Amino acid sequence: MRAIVIDKPGGPEVMTWREVPDPLPERGEVIIDVVASAVNRADALQRQGLYDPPPGASPYPGMECSGVVGAVGPDVEGFAPGDRVCALLTGGGYAEKVAVPWQQVMRVPEGVDLVEAAGLPEVACTVWSNVFMTARLRKGETLLVHGGASGIGTMAIQLAKAFGSRVVVTAGSPEKIDRCLELGADEGVDYRREDFAERVKADVILDIMGGKYLPGNIKVLRTGGRLVVIGLQGGVKGELNLGALLAKRASVYGTTLRSRPVDEKGVIVRGVVDNVWPLIDAGAIRPVVHARVPMSDAAEAHRILESGEHIGKILLVS
Repeated sequence: MRAIVIDKPGGPEVMTWREVPDPLPERGEVIIDVVASAVNRADALQRQGLYDPPPGASPYPGMECSGVVGAVGPDVEGFAPGDRVCALLTGGGYAEKVAVPWQQVMRVPEGVDLVEAAGLPEVACTVWSNVFMTARLRKGETLLVHGGASGIGTMAIQLAKAFGSRVVVTAGSPEKIDRCLELGADEGVDYRREDFAERVKADVILDIMGGKYLPGNIKVLRTGGRLVVIGLQGGVKGELNLGALLAKRASVYGTTLRSRPVDEKGVIVRGVVDNVWPLIDAGAIRPVVHARVPMSDAAEAHRILESGEHIGKILLVS
């Protein structure tokens, strides 16, 4: 098969599309013939040498894909060759084939294009696990989403609205805010022009920025609020006012998805299939795709990602 190989850390140009050995299904694994993958920030960090794959994971980037089951190993439950699927990966999505534990595989929702389905697993699992499983967002509460125009942000808006919550987003341009409002957000803050901490009150915050936004996030939390930090684009360190945190009886969570054990990922995937897929089947939620790029030109897809101009997901098509 062919895959995107990173020979050394660096810019997008260090990624090359070339022949590598085919994966073989081990016990409990499915081989997916990849139709498409999607670009995530973690892929760019891996390319830069800042986020190595966990031990035993594929060395190739790509944390989600869609395609057709090509083979199954022993002890696989519920999947057979020919099934149209998408999957949450620990790595290896930038390739023509990938091996993945069956617990992380999902059938493609009804009415979703097989290519577009590649943009669903990572965002759906991230939002479901963090906003609903960890932060326990409830109907009538307000969710603040930083980076509302990102792939995760566009999913968080739609899913929170579908469950009856109010949604406020931050984004970096009027165009992005308008797109978030079209997806259902109730209010948008242009972080280049305004301080979100002066305008917003929230029960739950989904944060991709980390240290830079920590003081502001604590300020806007309501009593009993929950802050979930899933990214560090704004740095790894920030000042935490413990007095404010105690006074508000608030909670701060830090989570990652990639390094979790298969069993934990399986619980998240089942939650997505049970709670998110029916909303997609009903047309209440849809994948938001900014661009489709040939997988062999993954470098261009990374340039689009790092420009910060995209809205929604960037897909890599085999």
